[in-house]
Amino acid sequence: MDDDLSKRLEDCFRLLDENIDVLANLERNLEDEKEDELVPDMKLHQLFDMTEDVSESSKIKRAEFNLSRRQAE
Repeated sequence: MDDDLSKRLEDCFRLLDENIDVLANLERNLEDEKEDELVPDMKLHQLFDMTEDVSESSKIKRAEFNLSRRQAE
């Protein structure tokens, strides 16, 4: 009985892990689509600023994702 319960719990945790990844990726993709806006005739310094913003945003999103994954464990 304990082995069966243990196996079921492992299966539940595995499914939860898989679903958290899928949901986090889906959320990230939806947010990325909102941020993807093309602006014509940008200056070089504007492109540089945008690159820095994207880099920082990516790091924050990765940190949030890792935190939520650790909290789920």
